Amino acid sequence: MSLFKDRRLSWESAGADWPNREASRFVEARGICWHVQEMGPEDAPVVLLLHGTGASTHSFRDLMPLLAKEYRVIAPDLPGQGFSETPGRNGLTLWGMGTLIANLLDALDVRPAVVAGHSAGGAIAIQMALAGQIEPERIVAMNAALEPFPGSSFFSPMAKLLFMNPFVPRLFSFRARLSDIAGFVESSTNSQIDDVGKRCYEKLLQTPDHVGGALGMMANWDLGSLQTRLRHLKVPLVLVIARNDATVSPEVSERAARKAPNATLIAFETGGHLLHEVNPEAIAEIIAGRQIDA
Repeated sequence: MSLFKDRRLSWESAGADWPNREASRFVEARGICWHVQEMGPEDAPVVLLLHGTGASTHSFRDLMPLLAKEYRVIAPDLPGQGFSETPGRNGLTLWGMGTLIANLLDALDVRPAVVAGHSAGGAIAIQMALAGQIEPERIVAMNAALEPFPGSSFFSPMAKLLFMNPFVPRLFSFRARLSDIAGFVESSTNSQIDDVGKRCYEKLLQTPDHVGGALGMMANWDLGSLQTRLRHLKVPLVLVIARNDATVSPEVSERAARKAPNATLIAFETGGHLLHEVNPEAIAEIIAGRQIDA
């Protein structure tokens, strides 16, 4: 297959067996076409699910049906990832992505009662609450990426250079086709996920536009300023961690719990970075606000 074909993920082919495909639709919001999955009663309280960098709605494949028993559950592919369109560069900043999601919520005419975000999705949820774009009853942040990665003073400029070179995402995705993606996902997250999840990550990481969207997020985010504003967060914040997370140190959420004025920390010993994929039943209970013994 040519390196220069199939830049975007095809809904007709790659999406033919996408998890919860029957819940999918495409929504236009201020110039961006979003892939959105929705399930549950229309008159029920809304739960908004936000995935992390490099993932998509597929990461909530087992969590959504559990929540849909009592909530209207909405999960978009973040801009530039999965089947959603890529915005301009400003749309890939933390502030820009929050604004685009707020536009989507306006287009859907929904106001989430609960927002649950995984990894970078947790940072987006907190940013939106600080900006007054959402006013949920609580935010649930799962293995949240709330601090710059170690060595980011080097990585961020490098990510910017990679993102600006249109050849790089194609090269990354081409190399992904030759590598053990499933093994990489498991080793880098410490999570043992099912074959459906593995196949989805393989499709995503072999797609240049998706890789470019993930690189764009890493290149344009400023998590340092988010840290300084955590003390102003008024929304109750539930921070969920797996102590064996190999992607984001559990200490990141532990520090955030000391800064945010109304924060609760729930710790699991195992499950890794993709805890919500490994143990969706427990995460559903936490999102629903029912206390559990982790």
